[in-house]
Amino acid sequence: MLRVDNSEAIPVEFSPELVAKFDDIVSRYPEGKQKSALLPILHLVQAEFGWVSAPAMDKVADYLHIQDIEVYEVATFYSMYFMRPQGKYMLEVCRTGPCCLVGAEKIMDHIEQKLGVKEGDVTPDGLFSWRGVECLAACGYGPVLQISPEYTFYEKLTNESVDQLISDLKAKASN
Repeated sequence: MLRVDNSEAIPVEFSPELVAKFDDIVSRYPEGKQKSALLPILHLVQAEFGWVSAPAMDKVADYLHIQDIEVYEVATFYSMYFMRPQGKYMLEVCRTGPCCLVGAEKIMDHIEQKLGVKEGDVTPDGLFSWRGVECLAACGYGPVLQISPEYTFYEKLTNESVDQLISDLKAKASN
């Protein structure tokens, strides 16, 4: 279930550097077709803030001279945009049939237990979130997961390999 965090009441300010990146993206499209820049601009917003808040979507709509709802429709349609704050690392486990046949659901249960948070929630230290996602196109190597924001990919997961991965990410975060 998609949950949108509407509690973010703090106005969003886009830095001049970020707006310059927006300008560069918009310049790639024909005059009057600035809406075509929406997806890459949302990627930049998410990279900057870690998620796409309602105030950020409003500012993007203003910038592109489109209706707010046009941004909301796109941002909530695609699972790659986070509608609420996420951990520094998002563990995304393939939950489609082939991966479930080889243990993806058990891996998701293990991640929930290991991290101590439900799907979509953030660990108290702010490091991790996790969720099940649709096909990661590695059916022969399941169960698989990817970690955003770098989108590193891990296959043939076991509880032990997940534990090691989480441990490695904690160590990386503390450096």
